[in-house]
This record gives sequence, structure tokens and C-alpha cells, in this order.
Amino acid sequence: LQIFFDQLFPLRCVGCGRMGRSLCADCAHLLPHLEGNLCPGCSRPLGTNGGCQPCRTWPLTIEIHAPFQFQGVMRQAIHELKYRNHRSLAVPLGELLFDYWRSHTLSGDVLVPIPLHRAKLRSRGYNQSELLARELGKRGGLPVVTSALTRKKNTVPQVRTASIEERWANAAGAFECSSSILQGKRVVLLDDVCTTGATLDAAARSIVSAGASSVWGLTVARDV
Repeated sequence: LQIFFDQLFPLRCVGCGRMGRSLCADCAHLLPHLEGNLCPGCSRPLGTNGGCQPCRTWPLTIEIHAPFQFQGVMRQAIHELKYRNHRSLAVPLGELLFDYWRSHTLSGDVLVPIPLHRAKLRSRGYNQSELLARELGKRGGLPVVTSALTRKKNTVPQVRTASIEERWANAAGAFECSSSILQGKRVVLLDDVCTTGATLDAAARSIVSAGASSVWGLTVARDV
């Protein structure tokens, strides 16, 4: 079935339009990496003063890692994956996540994608974070757990909030983790983009309360 659809709708690079892949090797090579002096907590690039003002004002309970900046072709790729049903982009983005995972010797027991509310999942038809988690899990040999964490509050998309305060209020209490499947596990929370970290932090609090031994976050991109 996939071969049939690939022939009917051949893959085209989201960056340059070249046929063959959803993200060609040349465009992937030019993606904006997060480099330099980064906050050890949220991966935000630090200024000359060396301090992270958002983390001082809104301290996170977890560390968040991300390989790329959310701009240019990366922004376009995630937008296509998330809103335009361009699911094949999960494959090259998953490969890039695995390259980052391997080069930074990251570790964990299970991958848990940030869930969508059931109403949004019905509307979209898929969870882009789950697609990314499955691609990373397949390459890294990690199980993907989707049944433990649920989004009980149908929150407003974070991009529609006007301030950091609104983002934190919007994410507060949005998740529930009632399953014991994550008890004692080192959990890696996976999402597509990190902006303030409020969503990942709210999910992590729920997972820790369910007995996980540790939680940290991983996203494809970081909005800087």
C-alpha cells in the first residue's frame, strides 16, 4: 500500500522540492543546529551574561534536549508534518533525532510521546509526536508507550497564547498518568517543538507522580 501511494504521490523534499525524499540530504545538512552556549535545563541559547532568564522565572522540573532551531526548513518540515498530513516527514526527522541521540550518548528505558486530546486526535487523524517516537524507537531499540499518559484537558494550541504566563497556565493540569507501567522507568518525553517547555514540564510532573524514576524531554526543534 505504501509503495502504491509513493508511486501515486511521489515524495518531494519540503525544502527544495527535489523528488525522492521528504527531506533531501542537502537540505538536512543545512538545517539550523542548536549550538554554542546553551542552557543546561531548557537548551535555550544563552546570552553574554550566561544566565537563562526564562528558567529563573519559570524553572523547569526536567531537562529538555533539542538538536535544531525552529526556523527555516525545520519550521516548514514540522509544520508540514503537524498540520498538512505530510506523515512521511517523520522518517527523516526520526533519523535526525537518532543521530542526535547516538552522538550525545543519551539514555532512557521508554519513549513517551506527548499525547493529543482525543478530540484533536480525531480531527487530525494522527499524533505527530507518536510518529516521531516510533521512528526513534525503531532505530534505538526503545519501546514506545502510548497508553500511560493522557491529555485530559483540550488545551488551546500553545502558539495561540500571547505570553509565557499564558502558556504555563494553559498546560497546567493538562495531563494524567494513572498507569503503573512507567513505575521505576527512566522516561524520555518526546515532542516535536519546545517553546517555553511548559507542556513537557506539565506532562513530566504527571509521570513522576505515577512513580517514574526519572523524566527528561527530547524535541526535534527548539523555538529560540
